Amino acid sequence: MVKEIDFSKYIRNVSNFPQDGIQFKDITPLLNNGKIFSEAIKILSQKFSKNNITKVCAIESRGFILGSAIANFLKVGFVPIRKKNRLPFKIKSIKYELEYGKNEIEIHIDAFSKDDNVLLVDDLLATGGTVSAAISLIKMLNIKICGIVFLVELDFLNGRNKLSNYDIFSLIHFKE
Repeated sequence: MVKEIDFSKYIRNVSNFPQDGIQFKDITPLLNNGKIFSEAIKILSQKFSKNNITKVCAIESRGFILGSAIANFLKVGFVPIRKKNRLPFKIKSIKYELEYGKNEIEIHIDAFSKDDNVLLVDDLLATGGTVSAAISLIKMLNIKICGIVFLVELDFLNGRNKLSNYDIFSLIHFKE
């Protein structure tokens, strides 16, 4: 029998980062353990492996680490969603609010073909602001989102409520 992995023990809390009052969930201990990281990518990838995914799209910056590994596992293309002024070609952009500020993200206008089925990836679901903005960007390009995966979800912030129209999977849940 295979032993169940407690992935949450590989997530480190960092108090007051990036500002006072925030409990930052640091995923680097999980990334530093090759066996655990590999198993996490396998589980995140397999959840939507039957959905005919043609592209994995991930949000800067920690989402890139997970998204590119998932794209490699699924043997599909990777599309980055980047912060403002970091993409060199023609872009679509959207401004949005975070739990502790404002931001703007962008995507290349030619990132997808019209028949792509996208798996959206980010490292953490908190209030849902960033991923909601990413969904809006992808929708501006008339592309189908087949699912959304997160490594970590902060259940107590109810970000999932903003994403009720989508199939969502989070590997690690924090209740408080």
